[in-house]
Amino acid sequence: MGKPKVALWPGGEGGLQIFPANGGFRGVFMPEKTREQMHLIDTHAHLDMPEFEGDLPQVIQRAKEAGVSTIMAVGIDPASCRKAIEIAEAYPNVFAIVGVHPHDAAQVGESELDGLKTLARHVKVKAWGEIGLDFFRNLSPPAIQQERFRQQITIAKELKLPVVIHSRSATQETIACLREEKAGDAGGVIHCFSGDAKTAAQYLEMGFVISIPGVITFNKAQELRETVKGLPAEGMILETDAPFLAPVPHRGKRNEPAYVRLTAEAVAKIRGQDISDVAATTTKNACRVFN
Repeated sequence: MGKPKVALWPGGEGGLQIFPANGGFRGVFMPEKTREQMHLIDTHAHLDMPEFEGDLPQVIQRAKEAGVSTIMAVGIDPASCRKAIEIAEAYPNVFAIVGVHPHDAAQVGESELDGLKTLARHVKVKAWGEIGLDFFRNLSPPAIQQERFRQQITIAKELKLPVVIHSRSATQETIACLREEKAGDAGGVIHCFSGDAKTAAQYLEMGFVISIPGVITFNKAQELRETVKGLPAEGMILETDAPFLAPVPHRGKRNEPAYVRLTAEAVAKIRGQDISDVAATTTKNACRVFN
């Protein structure tokens, strides 16, 4: 028997309201009065980082006030993954994602991966990541990055978890690994996407969704804006990557989950839609991926 489930769908003034449902499934009840409100999901935030140590409760409250009902707290190594789960345990509207970032690939071996597999069985863990390849900085040797990437795809498939993919200066290598390891069987997210329409189409064809960051508000992100304009509605979700990459007008400052609303506004303007439509679509897509 697999681990019990906790649904991602938002509800209630205090975030997710969990109740027992059929067969032990733990679902979420959304009160009538909240159903017409806009709900956004920040699918990628590093809430464990020192930038949030002094005011995390306020950060999460500001997110709620901005219409961000759910936040995915992402780990990058065993210590940060444990912290992400602790935060998810403390806040009903926060869920966790565990895995090893390519920067840390050389510091993690089989025993650490086994430990993460145990953590991943926690009821509030929704995906395995962020994993992938980063040949821009090469803080771990490329060969080791690829080995850990492939290992973690296998683990995610074993645990029936979607994957959250980091790819920087390694697009073709990332796509090759995903195809060879049949990562589409797990499904998941292309984190912090900034590429062109052709690259997005390759990821979509494999069954992944494109996660749109605040970068879309930057002056030099015209190619990304053109890509987003043509994405199928079912192929996109939103993220902050907080505390990094704050959208305009906060660029250069600490990013936080509340700012995912600015990204939603930018996407709505680019696609000629109302923000409520973008919120509804991207939230539905995130729930499909992470549930």
